[in-house]
Amino acid sequence: MSIFGRFWSGNEGRKGNAAILFALALVPLVGATGAAVDYSMANSNRSSMQKALDSTALALAKLMPLTQTQLDSQGWQIFQASLGTVSVTMQPSDLKITTPGTGKLVLNVSGQYQPSISGVIGINSFPVGARAEVTWGIKKLEVALALDNTGSMSSNNKMTELKKASHNLLNTLEKSAKNPGDVKVSIIPFHVQTKVGTGHVNAAWLRWDIWESENGSCNKSGYNSQNSCTNQKVCTIPQYTSQSTCQNNGGNWVNATWTPANRNTWTGCVEDRSQSNDALDTAPTTTATRFPAIQCTYSLAEIMPLTYTWTDLHTRIDAMAPSGNTNVTIGLAWAWHSLTQGDPMTEAAAPAPDLSKYIILLTDGDNTENRWGNNSGGAIDARTALACTNAKAAGFRIYTIRVINGNANLLRNCATDPSMYFDVQSASELEAVFNAIGGQLASLHLSQ
Repeated sequence: MSIFGRFWSGNEGRKGNAAILFALALVPLVGATGAAVDYSMANSNRSSMQKALDSTALALAKLMPLTQTQLDSQGWQIFQASLGTVSVTMQPSDLKITTPGTGKLVLNVSGQYQPSISGVIGINSFPVGARAEVTWGIKKLEVALALDNTGSMSSNNKMTELKKASHNLLNTLEKSAKNPGDVKVSIIPFHVQTKVGTGHVNAAWLRWDIWESENGSCNKSGYNSQNSCTNQKVCTIPQYTSQSTCQNNGGNWVNATWTPANRNTWTGCVEDRSQSNDALDTAPTTTATRFPAIQCTYSLAEIMPLTYTWTDLHTRIDAMAPSGNTNVTIGLAWAWHSLTQGDPMTEAAAPAPDLSKYIILLTDGDNTENRWGNNSGGAIDARTALACTNAKAAGFRIYTIRVINGNANLLRNCATDPSMYFDVQSASELEAVFNAIGGQLASLHLSQ
């Protein structure tokens, strides 16, 4: 038998056959194992690509609007800077950025993963990719700014910083609007009162009984309110000032008469509605639900209803000046009124799936005074808490900001979510807080 015959048929041959077969089988085994390893590595690379693409989408959204050329060049630069080291070959042309609709960006990236092991079975590369969508700007938004204008806002540079932060917020919201009117803002300066303005003197939603009882003239000198006046007596013959001389000279001794002042002398402020309407958005159709006109006891900037006339909004912010005591309830209540369609302000849109309504409530102090007195026993705090609960139950989302002082628990609980409460320890922090809120309201988010 030849040497080859002995090799194939003898013990040596059988051993050699096994070795050859094992060697031949080892190739696909190594290839399969390598493919599994490379597949795992490719997935890891794809995850890195996805994270970098998500970051690129968000970064571009903040820069929008951009031209296609700007999207392509800046998109690639941001993507590369975010990517880090991967085993994927890509070119700038592999990043596709499209704008299929207003306010939307779609990013797709593809490349070739270079395997480390599976090349032994002829796999030299295979494709990997990632996709991201991002919306930029917002659909429709109505925001009410209830801003403390009390005297304590004059300290620690608080009013100056509040104005600066408010201007920045308005700029952010204006830029985020896709179309004029998509974003509207109301401004509610408040202290113990709010000021609706004398232009509403004939509004049906005002009640005048309180104002008229405090503003007028008595036909007996020295009495300056209706109650004090009508408890006095006068002679129907004015020159007699005692009952005896009056009656001895043919006069009658009668109750003094109070004559309300002309409503055109009203200075434009209102105070809390009767409880529990002070913490609700009840339609003002009865004495208890209408808004009591009151003479302004301190200076105060007027309320500005919802508008997208941005220059007017900025002007109103500049008009704010610190004065008076704190009544957080009335500021929150009027912010709520500004976001609904019925009186006293009718500029708000009807609720809709593509419309969000937010209140931003800022104060720097504890409640101190309302229509019924001081905060003894937390009476005003209870009104504020009720207004917060009712507004949130009605579907409004509330941000609260405490500036150095104020009832932290009250404001924290008033916020829709703990993350929507900000405790500012220095007025200089207000700009960052308003920027953060503005960014959230601009609703930059990955949709996929």
